[in-house]
Amino acid sequence: MIVYGKQVVLYILEKHPHLIEEIYLAKEIDKKLFSKFANVGKKIIKPEFKKAQAMSRGGNHQGFLLKIKDIELRDVDELKNSSFLILLYGLTDVGNIGSIVRTAYALGVDGIIIVGVKNINFESIIRSSSGAAIELPIAQCKEPLSLINELGQIGFERVVADMSGKDIRECSFLEKKVLIVGSEGEGIPRKVLKNCDKVVKIKMKREFNSLNVSAATAILCDRMI
Repeated sequence: MIVYGKQVVLYILEKHPHLIEEIYLAKEIDKKLFSKFANVGKKIIKPEFKKAQAMSRGGNHQGFLLKIKDIELRDVDELKNSSFLILLYGLTDVGNIGSIVRTAYALGVDGIIIVGVKNINFESIIRSSSGAAIELPIAQCKEPLSLINELGQIGFERVVADMSGKDIRECSFLEKKVLIVGSEGEGIPRKVLKNCDKVVKIKMKREFNSLNVSAATAILCDRMI
């Protein structure tokens, strides 16, 4: 697995050096930082610019790339004893997913379940979450309605974000809960809304009815906690 970008590479270097298999530095760095990479005890390669661009698939690697051990998605069953989960329904933008993972980890969410998406670019999510995706359990489920029903049966309060909902500032929540958010384009299907316990929204101060999904999720998480 290749990850790139200065922030995520330095995070892994500091927190998870055991994951590193190869180090790629496509720019000159100071001796102090180079020694930190050297202390990992793995091969340090200095690729040419074109090679680094190919490895990052045209992404902004900033001269820092790592080959790390594969990190796998968790099994949904591992998350069922959690107190607070986020369920991402149909989100495909890895930038938004990564931002949500980063915020969720910082605020104390126990795990994230991605549903309604066939393929997940986990490498990109690690990068866009600045490494938080390594820390926070992330699972995938291809049968969202069954999962949402099951979560209700095992005691989760199912809270879904939708503009038809109640102002979240007026709501209280059980200790065991799952927040369900949808994509900005498609939102949450009506059949999902009907199967949830609470429908909530962020009440705006001005006539503007849209927030980026990652920003909205951060606000919802903080208010639910």
